Amino acid sequence: MTQSRTHTCGELRLANAGETVTLVGWMENIREVGNNFAFLVLRDFYGTTQVVIENEEMMNIVKPLNKESTISVTGIVRERTSKNPKLLTGDIEIAPTEITVLGRCRYNELPFEINHSREADESQRLKYRYLDLRNPEVKANIILRCNVVSALRTAMTEHGFLEITTPILTASSPEGARDYLVPARKHPGKFYALPQAPQQFKQLLMTAGFDRYFQIAPCFRDEDARGDRSPGEFYQMDMEMAFASQEDVFAVIEDVLPPIFAKYGTYNIASSAPFARIPYRQAMEEFGSDKPDLRIDLRVKDVTDILQNCGFGPFENNIVKAVPVSNCKLARKAVDKLCADVEVQAGQKPYWFKVDESGAIAGGIAKFINADEKTVEAVKSALSLEPNTLVFLSAGKREEAQKTAGVMRRMLGAACEGHMDKERYAFCWIVDFPMYEIGEESGELEFCHNPFSMPSGGMETLLKAERGEIDPLDILADQYDLVCNGVELSSGAVRNHDPEIMVKAFEMVRLGEDDVKAKFPAMYNAFCYGAPPHAGIAPGVDRMVMLLSGEESIREVIAFPMNKSAQDVMMDAPSKVTEAQLKELHIAVTEEE
Repeated sequence: MTQSRTHTCGELRLANAGETVTLVGWMENIREVGNNFAFLVLRDFYGTTQVVIENEEMMNIVKPLNKESTISVTGIVRERTSKNPKLLTGDIEIAPTEITVLGRCRYNELPFEINHSREADESQRLKYRYLDLRNPEVKANIILRCNVVSALRTAMTEHGFLEITTPILTASSPEGARDYLVPARKHPGKFYALPQAPQQFKQLLMTAGFDRYFQIAPCFRDEDARGDRSPGEFYQMDMEMAFASQEDVFAVIEDVLPPIFAKYGTYNIASSAPFARIPYRQAMEEFGSDKPDLRIDLRVKDVTDILQNCGFGPFENNIVKAVPVSNCKLARKAVDKLCADVEVQAGQKPYWFKVDESGAIAGGIAKFINADEKTVEAVKSALSLEPNTLVFLSAGKREEAQKTAGVMRRMLGAACEGHMDKERYAFCWIVDFPMYEIGEESGELEFCHNPFSMPSGGMETLLKAERGEIDPLDILADQYDLVCNGVELSSGAVRNHDPEIMVKAFEMVRLGEDDVKAKFPAMYNAFCYGAPPHAGIAPGVDRMVMLLSGEESIREVIAFPMNKSAQDVMMDAPSKVTEAQLKELHIAVTEEE
């Protein structure tokens, strides 16, 4: 080692006994057990080492110190009489000859105990994140992230990709989320935007003649936080390939990700190539979600024709979906709790019945089914019902029923023993997304997923829709999502590289050539000089590490995350700035009336 130490606090072993060494680190704890006799735990980045205080001189140095002060300890390594097999350094201890205080902790009490920081309130953890990160458990997630990023870089380079950095200050463009804007001092009234993704730049790189691009790219989106989404900024492993198809992208991802997940994941089993491919509409019908967790063996069944007219009010004139769970031993109390939890998450009420040990339908809405023997037999046949089967049901418009069924499936899989293989990473591709949808607010045709995607069938498909030969809602896009264990890791697509097809695709949503030129001038102009077919994807690094670490919140794998309100409480950001700064930027702040 260099600097002021000879070894780290995780390095010394019995073989070092008798050596004079110097360690540096934080005073994690001190336990006095007698007059001028104490055990001190010294911690650095690499581990902990026990230091034994045995004389008045050393005691006078350490006794006034608060925990988490930084010190240098020089002393002799010796074998411990009482070994600690749980520690890598548990066979040895240091008898100090010199202790130097390097940095005092000036507070008698810490905001939380370092080794128990994860039990503290999140706001405190984020405010004192530099203390939280001293917790080896918290620090391990950041180390994991470093290792994963390094492995991704190595793998992509080995596959012939060049790492190219794209601009952070760019132009605002309509890409689905709110932009973060940066005022341009030299251009009053104009603003840069932080990129929501390097989307346009990577497509321009393909047009410029680069064949394979990647980047561990920062992305900035002004959107609300979720457990699997960090507000403000996040990172993705962005990639693009020229003269490429969907199959080329799939081949790279299926080669790169499984070894990384198998090596660094909480579980050491990951899907091998080829990943399962599920069309979007099939995913919604069978799983009730476009990000299905394939570790769960349950499937959604449509029972509309059987139960729509069974006399149960919520089923009338609605789509009815069922999730049967065989060999289910949940008690009534647990069933009621599941119903409540599903309603909270889905926003729709679920219903249920069961097939008891005798084969009779009982509980929940059983009386409506049992009212007609034909209905009983039809339900049993359609769902292949056996004794001790629990059936959850949803009803509503198709999307509502599907969404609720998806939530039911996920929760039932986790709650019912034998229906979820938790110890693995299950990947799949969701393919054949609709190109367009009817907007909830506008009530008109809008892009469903990504306006830069190539419509399946190209110009001919768009012209058929224009002529009224096909419904625009039936147009599919060459888009795909990568899903792992019910988490969407990424969206990708074969790009629309033809300016004529691009204009026609936008005309379908009431935007003309002038609008395309105005919103995406660089891409449109570049494509007019001959662009190669190209395709790409961008798996989220934060989500990837979250899955690998087994964490439920993405904030646990980010060194300095914002809170749910997009605030950095440690740095007090966002913050007010001076009037002089605002004046220089030609900005005036006014209060809302």
